[in-house]
Amino acid sequence: MRFLPSFIILCICTLPAFADNYEYASQQRDNYLGVRLHKNDNIAFKFEAEDNLSTTLRDDRFGVGLYVGNRLTNHVKIEFETLYNSGKEKKYNNDFSFNIWSNMLNVYIYQQVEDVVEPYFGLGVGVSGLWGDIKGITNLSDANADMSWAAMVGVNFALNTRVDLNLGLKYQNYGNIKMNNASTKIDATEFYVGAAYKFGL
Repeated sequence: MRFLPSFIILCICTLPAFADNYEYASQQRDNYLGVRLHKNDNIAFKFEAEDNLSTTLRDDRFGVGLYVGNRLTNHVKIEFETLYNSGKEKKYNNDFSFNIWSNMLNVYIYQQVEDVVEPYFGLGVGVSGLWGDIKGITNLSDANADMSWAAMVGVNFALNTRVDLNLGLKYQNYGNIKMNNASTKIDATEFYVGAAYKFGL
């Protein structure tokens, strides 16, 4: 999965050359509904205790998200995304596990090239539900909601007039869990692939 950022950049730079050979012009579909598979590259759980004990756990996991969006203009679209992620690791004779359910409002700036290729970047803000457990020598657990924010870059490909393929790279800060005398920050760099169905209402 580490080649994906280079692949996205390559697609953005080279695929417009193929757009002239595209045999149809896709119709504008203002609304869309889709699903994404997220690959977390070293999702990080930074554990900091008041006694100066700190450690950062990193895990590679998959997450899944659903999203619905609307193209407000020819260059701006807005999207609501709900995403589930998790992670766990054994360290210092403790089992660390975390579950995350994030709900994000994302805004994208995009540019269509011959109705086929659509590079974009975006920002998101929302709220994540966080559940954390530490079991072993130390036993802590907590659950809370915290503010989340994200930054994304990627490209859409129009497979036909109704279906888009979506590839991207995202950094997301999911927020913090306060567990007794310890605070745990959760963030991740994620690669994702998705498909969206475009429709008009």
